[in-house]
Amino acid sequence: MSTATSSPILARTTPHDTGADSAPCAITVHSRGNVLTIAPAGEIDHHTAGPLRVTLAMAAAHGYTGLVLDTSRVTFADSGLLRVLDDWCRHGRRLRMVNQSRAVQRLLAAAAATGPAVPSPHGGFRRKPGDGAEGSAPPGPPDRPGPSEEAAPR
Repeated sequence: MSTATSSPILARTTPHDTGADSAPCAITVHSRGNVLTIAPAGEIDHHTAGPLRVTLAMAAAHGYTGLVLDTSRVTFADSGLLRVLDDWCRHGRRLRMVNQSRAVQRLLAAAAATGPAVPSPHGGFRRKPGDGAEGSAPPGPPDRPGPSEEAAPR
């Protein structure tokens, strides 16, 4: 007799939970080798990124190192999605984004214009040119003027 078991992350669709920190959408998950393909649908923001975050944490715990993210059915996304993807890539795991929806394209364009690092559509995160990442630390708070640089009282 043989039995087959599968990891909880290999379910075709993660059911919607109406509790706090849940997304109003389904997340479709497929796997091949150590690469996971995820296709979320609906809104992914700071308050609803929980199911995606949990799915990726479970994938990492089960040894997955690659992620293909199909965002074609994402209708809204904010920095909550960027944070989840940053957490995934921060540990040396690979990311490839495919079929970006207009919402995700807008998010990535805004992040590229304002932030130091944005997800690359071809994998991982990339730094913007001129953000201080080319061999130096990111700029910190401005230095306070020293005693010789302070303006003399008038």
